Amino acid sequence: MKNYYKNIEVRRRIIEYLGGDSPESATCFYLTRCDVNSFESVNIKNPAELDFFFENGLDIGRSILDCQASLAHLDIEYVNFDFPAEPYLDPERSFVLQEPVIGEIKKFLTDWGLEYLHLVSGRGHHFIWQVPERSESFRRLVELGYPATGRCNNTLTFTNRETVAVPSRFGKAFAGMELIMEFLAMRIKKRAAGKCALPVELTAVEAGARDRGREIVSIDISEYGDCPATRMIRVPFSAYLKPLTRDMGLVNQEPPVMPPVVMIPALGMPTGKIIEIMRDPLQAAELARHASVRIPSASSRAIEGLIESYLQSDLRKFHDCFYSQEHEPHEQWPRTYDRTPLEMLPPCVRRILEQPNNLLLIPGYIQLLVRSMLALGWHPRHIAGLIRSKYERDYDWGWYWLNYDAASRADFYTRIFAGLFATGVDDLVDFNCLSTQEKGFCATSGQHCSLDLFKKSLLARRKSERLASRPFNRMFFSDEHI
Repeated sequence: MKNYYKNIEVRRRIIEYLGGDSPESATCFYLTRCDVNSFESVNIKNPAELDFFFENGLDIGRSILDCQASLAHLDIEYVNFDFPAEPYLDPERSFVLQEPVIGEIKKFLTDWGLEYLHLVSGRGHHFIWQVPERSESFRRLVELGYPATGRCNNTLTFTNRETVAVPSRFGKAFAGMELIMEFLAMRIKKRAAGKCALPVELTAVEAGARDRGREIVSIDISEYGDCPATRMIRVPFSAYLKPLTRDMGLVNQEPPVMPPVVMIPALGMPTGKIIEIMRDPLQAAELARHASVRIPSASSRAIEGLIESYLQSDLRKFHDCFYSQEHEPHEQWPRTYDRTPLEMLPPCVRRILEQPNNLLLIPGYIQLLVRSMLALGWHPRHIAGLIRSKYERDYDWGWYWLNYDAASRADFYTRIFAGLFATGVDDLVDFNCLSTQEKGFCATSGQHCSLDLFKKSLLARRKSERLASRPFNRMFFSDEHI
């Protein structure tokens, strides 16, 4: 990859994606690596230090924050929870399985008149566009979001000790974009689910096992679940090192089973050709000669239409309900969240609250908890508060919550999973004991229990519009109460 990065056309395209004519004029706030386990503020670099990545043959990520725009990014990927190396060993199959979702996304974005850049990386697709800061649409995004609960650090300190402050308007626009991307993702999931051979999930939520393990197509908008300063997006024509830096059994194989991989623009090419070019740095460098990767600006008409459609949607009504409550203050937790009655919860749900590290970092477990607490009448914002109370207590989290904001993360995942149910996208088809066992979440060890009562209660609450009727109750709800 060091030799590959010496190609002038490759360098030119990478700089183009960073939003400038040179590293010094780039509009992204920082650069960092993508193929690492989590964001570390000590590793971010000024865009002017781009040569560091070239000289070391590294993967490159740019901040999702941009000093001239708000970026929109849809990340679609094949995920296999049992065999993570599957998309690298059989890429053709993994990409073919995503085609129904990709087709719906293209149609959806085209119908809205959104111009986008379509990129492809090691296990999926990326669609990206921007809303310029000077546009009326940017102002609408700033006004669209709800007040933040957590404390996001908007000061960036680079490895060269230089410090940069991120203006608050970019964080507010990100909060508005977060809601629009959630709206888009739910619409796409609903339209694509019946056409895809695999479950289509928002973020990486486990499904039952198939011939090749537990596999899904993920519409991954998880980057909108954290403070914007902590999230980055992969740079096209940069190295894709994920299969070599994670424990997938692909390192030091003889003969090598994994060639170098480069992220490239799709350009309407067939899947087989995309895979061929991605896995051949020489062909990727040749592609860089004529394939622009400048992030297109969405038209104001398209963004205004999306915003208006969102504001008239059931999802916006749910969001208004979600933010009508606040998390309980920290000093009240011993009298509120800490008194959550665990004895009435099934073992699979109880275990999540008893062993939050690392279960509350796994989207599938969060979904199971959210559904169960909704069935008991909890307001979704207080479910988020309960999760936050676990994040902010000493469960041996180490430095994790020094980089990420617990309140933002708890709100995001709770809002996603509660919103899917409240708007009718999620009908709880996998909210049962058999599916929970197939996902690997069952904790009974032979003990008799059932999720049936929780499922019946939750469906009855939605039918009678009695969701969130009792924030801390101990009662199930059924059709008899309607």
